[in-house]
Amino acid sequence: MALLRKRRFSELDPFSDLLFNALLAFVMLFAVALIAMNPKAKTGVIDAKAEFIITVTWPDMNPNDIDTWVQDPGGNLVWFRSREAGMMHLDRDDRGLSNDTIIINGQKVVNPLNQEVVTIRGYAPGEYTVNLHYYETQDGRPVTANVSVVKVNPRAEVVYYGTVTLQRKGDEATAVRFTVDREGHATGANTLPKTLVERG
Repeated sequence: MALLRKRRFSELDPFSDLLFNALLAFVMLFAVALIAMNPKAKTGVIDAKAEFIITVTWPDMNPNDIDTWVQDPGGNLVWFRSREAGMMHLDRDDRGLSNDTIIINGQKVVNPLNQEVVTIRGYAPGEYTVNLHYYETQDGRPVTANVSVVKVNPRAEVVYYGTVTLQRKGDEATAVRFTVDREGHATGANTLPKTLVERG
């Protein structure tokens, strides 16, 4: 009887080893598949999708403050006191030389570039208006600014490029008005004047 019991255990041992090895292989394959399905996340990456980019530049090292105002078809206004409105964002309010100087290791470093950028990250059909406002002056001189409107999705396409000259502090000028249809195509660029700057 003892011999029979011993024989049964010895017959089961190779089968148990085979089952255990198969289970071990399955667990290892499952772990490898799990690692492959879960790639490392890119931390801190935010995709800032844009449909249109409006860029306003004026001469480097110019000390004067030119502001960009943009109105969408719904009447939303983006400007330096309302940096987000509707689907529009003022990415930077450039104040001439006022906010372009920093101190690094005791040395004064000046960024000469004067540029404001407005992104339209989604669109509604209708007319958009881009105005410039001569907000503050340091030298009392006229300022000529370049204005570009570029449709960037699905590929870059220049909607408008032109210049605007503002003679004195307080002046406002319409740089461009353009219409966007339901498919996102921009047409009808013109410079018919339209006041956007809030007075008072």
